[in-house]
This record gives sequence, C-alpha cells and structure tokens, in this order.
Amino acid sequence: MKKQEEVTSVQAAPQAVAAPEAVSAPAPASAPAPAASAPAHHSRGDDRGRRPPRRRERDRDAGPAPEFEERVVAINRSAKVVKGGRNFSFSALVVVGNRKGRVGVGFGKANEVADAIRKGGEKARKSLITVPLRLHTLPHPTHADFRGGQVMIRPASTGTGLIAGGSMRAVLELAGVQDALAKSLGSSNPVNVVKATVAAILKLRTRDEILAKRGLTTL
Repeated sequence: MKKQEEVTSVQAAPQAVAAPEAVSAPAPASAPAPAASAPAHHSRGDDRGRRPPRRRERDRDAGPAPEFEERVVAINRSAKVVKGGRNFSFSALVVVGNRKGRVGVGFGKANEVADAIRKGGEKARKSLITVPLRLHTLPHPTHADFRGGQVMIRPASTGTGLIAGGSMRAVLELAGVQDALAKSLGSSNPVNVVKATVAAILKLRTRDEILAKRGLTTL
C-alpha cells in the first residue's frame, strides 16, 4: 500500500522544467578609437613656399633700380687735437654713374662717415659729365694729369676687358667703358688719380666733332 502511494505521489509530482538561461544582451559596439594622427609631411614645394622672399624678389618688390650707381672709392679720417682730446672728421670720395656714358665725382666731408658719403654722392650728381663712347670703348687714346696724378687711357678691341687700377676702374666702369687699357703714371693718391681720370675723359672727342672742327665731312 505504501509503495503504491509513493508511486502515485511520484507520478503526480510535476516535472521540474529547467529555466532557460538568461541570454545576455549583446554589448553595444564600442566606437573605434581615433587613429593616431600621422605627422604632417610637407612637400618640398610647401617648404619653399614658406621661406622668406629671396633677394631678387625683395629687389623686385622694392621698385625699379636707381638710375645712377654709387661707389665709394676712398674714405679718409682726420683728427684735430683740442684741449679735451681729439675731434675726428671724415672725408669720402664718391663716384656715381649710369654705365651709359654719364659719370660724376664728388668729395664730401662731415663728422660722420655716413654724412660724408651722402654729401659726396650729392656733389657727384651735380657734376655729371658725358663720356663719348665708341661701342664699348673710347674713341681715341688720351692722357691727362692733375697735380701729382697722371693717367693714360687707350681704347681696346672687343673682349679685352677693362684693365685699370682701383681708382681709375671705378670711374671708367660707371661711365660704361668695358674695353680699355689704363695706367696711372704718377701719384697713387685716389683723389688725384680720379680727378686726372676725369680730366682725361674731358679731352675725348667724337669723330663728328673732330670733322666739324676741321671743316670736313669725311677723312
């Protein structure tokens, strides 16, 4: 009797159903991490574009070049002894020219070098002379002297170049002479040499001027 009750109780007992496992919701996909920024590589053109403007560009932006070129040939310093010490003053020999047959020489004095150069340049522009040129050389030989300075200048064939000393070269170059032979025969004082060179240039005559002076039309 007891066995039958156990059997019936076992049959009557509901079967335990295993509860389904809780399904976990899928985790939201995390946003992709931002890629590390690669170092910026500038091309050669970009670097060149960021460089400061070159000298030619600055000169072009600054405007047209001045008509006359200025060159300082010599600077001299002198001292005056006074009770409190020495007072210095400066003198500058300046040559200006346009390399097209116009040249001038000036001598400026001042208590500062810059002022002396400025005054010399102003005087040179006020004393411009015209140099008669035949192609890139002189029409004929010439010579002149000024105090202790004595110079001789001769024309030369094309391609010879300008063969002259420092003081004479400055005057002839800025005058536009490209082929010539020049020699200083006297003092080496730059002031005397430069002024002797100017005196020699003033003696130059063109072919037409010589013919007109002689009353001829051709040689």
